[in-house]
Amino acid sequence: MKLKVAVCDDDAVQRGYLGEIAAAWAKRESHLLELRQYGRAEDFLFDYSEEKDFDLLLLDVEMPGMNGVELAKRVRLDSSVIQIIFITGYYEYFGDGFDVSALHYLLKPVDEKKLCPVLDRAAGNLSHRQRTVLVAHGEGSVKVALSDIVYVEAENVYVAVHTMEEKYRMRMALGKFAQLLDETFFKVHRSFLVNLNHVVGITRTEVTMANGDRVPLSRGMYGEVHAALIRYL
Repeated sequence: MKLKVAVCDDDAVQRGYLGEIAAAWAKRESHLLELRQYGRAEDFLFDYSEEKDFDLLLLDVEMPGMNGVELAKRVRLDSSVIQIIFITGYYEYFGDGFDVSALHYLLKPVDEKKLCPVLDRAAGNLSHRQRTVLVAHGEGSVKVALSDIVYVEAENVYVAVHTMEEKYRMRMALGKFAQLLDETFFKVHRSFLVNLNHVVGITRTEVTMANGDRVPLSRGMYGEVHAALIRYL
């Protein structure tokens, strides 16, 4: 797989170290790697505004100027696909991951044995980025990327497929449609499947999605959904 990876950290030694791990991992896993390194969030954002084709971002949380969380929020305005791995020295930032759908947090000093499995997960997620499902639209059908689906809702004998921009409605049972999806989707209610990538918040009664919609959470499901988010994160 061809991967475009950015390391953004104001510490030059840390940038070099993370870059070396990523390069060695890519070589070992037979990935073709394009690696970019940035000392400031603003520098990455400048390139990203011109080249929106980055696959993976290894991102320091605490940096002068724009911090990592602010940068991740800016990136998420354009892409739900890019895999973001936060590098931080503090547990207090972990909660920010819900807002930007971070793949994982790693505490400094970063252990190669912990980073490489996360890189494996990122590559696995990216391998599904072109996976699509055919949904009814108007007089015909269109392909919708799984990564673009925010949630799926049962409406009697129909399912409504919600993306950030569109709502597609087709005659099919929710259970049958679920068979077309992958492990990033989780059933939070008898009538709703959510894409864990697009969950931004959860309470005992509902799940808040990236498009602002609130999906009901079945009673007693909070623990399971929360655990799924932790595993996926």
